[in-house]
Amino acid sequence: MELTKYTHATVVLTDGDDTLVIDPGAYTPNSAELIAATTAVLITHDHPDHVDPSLLTEALENRPELRVWAPASVADDLGAHDGRVTAVSPGDTFQAAGFDIAVVGGQHAEIHPDVPSPTNVGYVVNGSVYHPGDAYFVPDVAVQTLLVPTSGPWAKLSELVEFIRAVHPTRAVQIHDLMLSEPGRGMFAQYSEQLTDIELTTLDDGQSITV
Repeated sequence: MELTKYTHATVVLTDGDDTLVIDPGAYTPNSAELIAATTAVLITHDHPDHVDPSLLTEALENRPELRVWAPASVADDLGAHDGRVTAVSPGDTFQAAGFDIAVVGGQHAEIHPDVPSPTNVGYVVNGSVYHPGDAYFVPDVAVQTLLVPTSGPWAKLSELVEFIRAVHPTRAVQIHDLMLSEPGRGMFAQYSEQLTDIELTTLDDGQSITV
């Protein structure tokens, strides 16, 4: 299985002819292109850096083979589209474009006590790759590849380190990094590796690794 990292939180998983797109948000310049090339999209929560409702609505109207799974806040906004938009909650399991998906999490990380935290789900794909959305939720399953958010108004290095320690993956990959400069991404990777003994891989937009 190949993992390709795109701008910020967008990730594409490819297994043979099957592709799965996670969080093609408005901050990702080629989200429309990525959606057009897949039949399955997973959304973690309703913030615009993770979902572009207008893009998904247009794609759902024009492509009857496209399916979307998302928390109810997003699914309700998109509409049913003949049952091709499915609301998910932690504990759900399903197949999307040939990939086995387990839904975990439930709550967005706190930005500030005065800012309401929306629903946020994470996805464990094929029992090995975990995209947590905007949270450091530790799933009750072994994970080989952990996608680690490193920037945002809620992100914090100490919590990131404890997240990686708790999940204890084989590898960690930096995502949600648009707010960091190149030196900033390098600094997070350096501290993370020093404190967890697990390399935090930094990928350029469009770069792929085998997972």
